[in-house]
Amino acid sequence: MTTLTVEYPKDLLLHIGKELGPSEWMTVDQAMIDKFADATGDHQWIHVDVERAKREMPGAKTIAHGLLTLSLVPRMASTLLKVTNRKRGLNYGSNRVRYTGVVPAGSRIRLRQRIANVEELEKGGVRVTSDMTVELEGAERPVLVAQTMGVQYA
Repeated sequence: MTTLTVEYPKDLLLHIGKELGPSEWMTVDQAMIDKFADATGDHQWIHVDVERAKREMPGAKTIAHGLLTLSLVPRMASTLLKVTNRKRGLNYGSNRVRYTGVVPAGSRIRLRQRIANVEELEKGGVRVTSDMTVELEGAERPVLVAQTMGVQYA
């Protein structure tokens, strides 16, 4: 895995269209799913009831919440892109998010990122739009595709 490292946020203007990744594989285990369920209050059985999932779920496993998968994108993305002289960064939102597959408990995911656009802002900031693709080990199709936006300031 290679990390794109730039000195200032504005340097990202030179990397529009660049493909980053894939990240290292990350395991999404039942403990992570349970903690997310506790944090969000979403205890739907398909996520947390291992015994029932063995009986009733395709694959006989619980599955990660879609929002858990989405919430792991910044963690994986932080390994693909570094801005060394950055004062702060903010999540600006998402233009679209699609859950195109499920993440069974105990499986591994990784991220690919494409810098789709970079816009200069006042006070030394840039707004970065990225196309994010989360892959599931052994699957032909991604499990999540999203276009996310973040703001970084020098």
